[in-house]
Amino acid sequence: MNALLADAFGLYVKTKNFHWHMSDPHFRDDHLLLDDHADQIFAMTDDIAERVRKISGNTIRSIGQIARLQGGADNDADFVTPVDMLSELHEEEKALVLRMRAVHTLCDEAGDIASASLLENWIDQAQRRGWFLFEATRSE
Repeated sequence: MNALLADAFGLYVKTKNFHWHMSDPHFRDDHLLLDDHADQIFAMTDDIAERVRKISGNTIRSIGQIARLQGGADNDADFVTPVDMLSELHEEEKALVLRMRAVHTLCDEAGDIASASLLENWIDQAQRRGWFLFEATRSE
């Protein structure tokens, strides 16, 4: 669950970064889309951390620990085209779904029904975000 928490924080920061640096003819729509996605991702972080604590674990404690645990890659480029931003986030959402499914399997094996249930909702949300990002990158 802590790796998933790190993934969520990493994706949140990347989404906000792209939100802040979006610049294209669809600026308003893309800017608002990414802001909405970032809010959804950030909302997951507290739920994940609280779930870790409920099952007697310790949560991540620093940005360094997030960097060590996250599965996604940072993007520090000075410029990223809008379509590349959306495509990169789409790929990150797909990867997040795969990681959540793997954690779901572990929860099932451990009999942790509550965590598995939360994961099912987060998977659905990530698939929805991925769908929106995919559609936003399609050529007209």
